[in-house]
Amino acid sequence: MNYWLIKSEPHVYGIKLLKKEKRSPWDGVRNYQARNMMRDDMKIGDFVLYYHSNCAEPGVVGMARVVSEPHPDHTQFDKKSKYYDEKAKEDNPRWILVDFEYVGEFPKAVSLADMKADPKLEGMVVVRKGNRLSISPVEGKHFRRVCKLGGWDPKDD
Repeated sequence: MNYWLIKSEPHVYGIKLLKKEKRSPWDGVRNYQARNMMRDDMKIGDFVLYYHSNCAEPGVVGMARVVSEPHPDHTQFDKKSKYYDEKAKEDNPRWILVDFEYVGEFPKAVSLADMKADPKLEGMVVVRKGNRLSISPVEGKHFRRVCKLGGWDPKDD
């Protein structure tokens, strides 16, 4: 099993919206490295730390799970979508996504500042300077530490 961190702005697609919808495709990703991780590395059942970015206190607020095989991002073909890509073709899609399902909110959000201050999270991709990817891999020890800081026992799932 792999672990991941996905970023979303809470006013765009926060964890409360995922909770309401229960399951959602992770569309609109337009970075080749992030796309490749979804396409090549994410597997059904992988756990995902849900991170709120571009807000007053960015940090991990809960958990999701990968629930689909990779498939074409439908927004690349929709001319009305801000994610439309004129170079993408139905028979040759450029953008791939996976679906996530809501698992739960953490009792306590784990702020970026708290993660940076925790020596046990040294080396975690999200705490590195210049990390802007919306998807990043997470080592098992870092996943368990963030869960513990958030008051979540990953053994419950």
